[in-house]
Amino acid sequence: MIAEMTKTRNGAIARYERHWKYPVQEVWAWLTENDKLSNWFSELQVEELREGGAIIFQMPDGTSDKLTITELKMYSVLEFTWWENTMRFELSPESEGCRLVLTEKLKEITDHTPKDLAGWHMCLEVILALLEGRTIESRVEEWKIWYEKYIHAVKEFTLANAD
Repeated sequence: MIAEMTKTRNGAIARYERHWKYPVQEVWAWLTENDKLSNWFSELQVEELREGGAIIFQMPDGTSDKLTITELKMYSVLEFTWWENTMRFELSPESEGCRLVLTEKLKEITDHTPKDLAGWHMCLEVILALLEGRTIESRVEEWKIWYEKYIHAVKEFTLANAD
């Protein structure tokens, strides 16, 4: 399911909601434990899992950026800066597993936004595949499919919310 986009006073929010048959603690581990995190987002590494702590983003050129953890509630909320945007993972238990809500607070919509949204969409797909013990044949090919959908979705959103 594609992310739902809503306009805010300060930009926009992209919201992904998933209902998975896995307990909160298991999903949380994939979001916060470096040995698991590296399987779905190899450029990220949790440096310090606490509010005010950091997640390190390794750039392709060997440099890194520090992303700040702005809110942390163990097994429930992980929020961090994503350059000028904010990423927020929320987990809550359900009778059959858990609900995961990922939101990206977007300061502005740019030409890069569909790439970013397709990327986070794929991250969720990969986490689910890992939880299920399967692999995604070609992440790049899957991403391309979602990227095309997000180009269309962002264009529609932009047109519908033009001032």
